[in-house]
Amino acid sequence: MYNSYCSSVFLIDSHPLLSILKPQKFRSNCWKRSSKNPSMAQPPILSIALPSETGRVLSIQSHTVQGYVGNKSAVFPLQLLGYDVDPINSVQFSNHTGYPTFKGQVLNGKELWDLIEGLGANNLLFYTHLLTGYIGSVSFLNTVLEVITKLRSVNPGLLYVCDPVMGDEGKLYVPEELISVYREKVVPVASMLTPNQFEAELLTGLRITSEEDGREACRKLHAAGPSKVVITSININGDLCLIGSSKTEKDESPEQFKITIPKIPSYFTGTGDLTTALLLGWSNKYPDNLARAAELAVSSLQIQAEASLKEVVCQLASGVCRLSMG
Repeated sequence: MYNSYCSSVFLIDSHPLLSILKPQKFRSNCWKRSSKNPSMAQPPILSIALPSETGRVLSIQSHTVQGYVGNKSAVFPLQLLGYDVDPINSVQFSNHTGYPTFKGQVLNGKELWDLIEGLGANNLLFYTHLLTGYIGSVSFLNTVLEVITKLRSVNPGLLYVCDPVMGDEGKLYVPEELISVYREKVVPVASMLTPNQFEAELLTGLRITSEEDGREACRKLHAAGPSKVVITSININGDLCLIGSSKTEKDESPEQFKITIPKIPSYFTGTGDLTTALLLGWSNKYPDNLARAAELAVSSLQIQAEASLKEVVCQLASGVCRLSMG
């Protein structure tokens, strides 16, 4: 069954990110279906008891000193939603790689595994969710696969949310060898997959030029493993949309939906990282209603992007004013 969804509207108290935590008014054409969050498995020992009933997330993503991408886009919003979040920084750069230059360090697979072993030695490997974003090498991605196996040996119910960051708008950000590793090894073990249009094309071999192409790509990805798939941004004839798909049984037809996303005339970094974090957060709160979770994620993202643009405009206007005053 296909359904279309529009962006939701929030009224918030003050800071834009509060929209992630305290939506006070919801307006949408989506269907309503309530569901209680399934009971969570309890950690094996008291020392790692969860501080809330929401969950504990291990987030393996990039980190920048300046700017908000990777873990800096994901950790705080998840904390606002009530999650305990333990970040592992796959890289630590001075700034994101869109700048003319950047410097920093890259974590390798052995160093990642050292961290996991350290957590394991202290019985600290009970997680409800694993979240991964930008990964720059095949060796590191293969170690992530070992991490998934290890975490699921501690908690078989672990949900793995994978943002297969490979590129955008026809341009690869990572070595080409990563495509086959994602396609053959990572996608089959993911619980939720959140590619953009270009990444979905790389993973499925399909060219996405229409809404139906997007839905078909979701179905193909379901067949490979994940029960939830969200293609976070698709540009069709100049219009921007999100297409989501979920299924609970292997042989059933997925429930699919589309959200039309209003364009904001600016360029943002870190929006994909924030979107995936919000999808994790809200889909765990609405486990049987991915469409509702996606609406909440898109609405929060739109509010934050508009607030960021407004702040930049105000700063530019203030600078021009100071210059004119001498």
